[in-house]
Amino acid sequence: MGVLERRAREKSETRDKILDAARELFITHGYEGVSMRKVAEKIEYSPTAIYVHFADKEDLFKQLCQEDFGRLAEVFQSAAVPSDPVARMQEVGRLYVEFGIRYPNHYKLMFMTPHPARKLDEQEHELKGNPESDAYAFLRYTVQQAIEAGVFRDEIADVDLISQTLWAAVHGVISLQIAKCHDSAWVEWRPMEERTAVMLDAILRGLLKRDLPTLDLPKKAEDK
Repeated sequence: MGVLERRAREKSETRDKILDAARELFITHGYEGVSMRKVAEKIEYSPTAIYVHFADKEDLFKQLCQEDFGRLAEVFQSAAVPSDPVARMQEVGRLYVEFGIRYPNHYKLMFMTPHPARKLDEQEHELKGNPESDAYAFLRYTVQQAIEAGVFRDEIADVDLISQTLWAAVHGVISLQIAKCHDSAWVEWRPMEERTAVMLDAILRGLLKRDLPTLDLPKKAEDK
């Protein structure tokens, strides 16, 4: 490995380290409770080293969100989703839950931590609404195809209402899984895969005009 390649790798590793530290701090203390100095202290760097990679706290938070939301969009783009619109919505829901459980800190920052109000920059405006880079746009596009296929009840035709209802349902599964105590003596938790499957089956049966096939639950497995 040459000198330039080694420096590029070290710069990338440092940037990732800063992002990971900042993510934890934003989740714990909120946006207002975090400073560039706090981020530097967490990884035992000087504040000057942080500013080499990010202009200020707003830039750090923006780039952190772009990375995390981009990773979710990549999950949808890389998956082989079914052509049937209903099966596709089920698979999108399953993939979303899988992402949230695999990357709990990413998910908490993205959807369980208040974001500061700000205007989108030019690059973000280009990404917004593009199913290839915007996870909500991908969900919305999937729901729109299902509407056009005529699978929803006639009185339910608002693409955003349906999309946000599905989003809220899967969010409930993920947030409960992240927050729950695995050693709780109060609740005998069922496997997350089963809870996800039953939730998707129940929510879609309420929205669709046609019956779904009999629910085929995943095989029993220890809860992760």
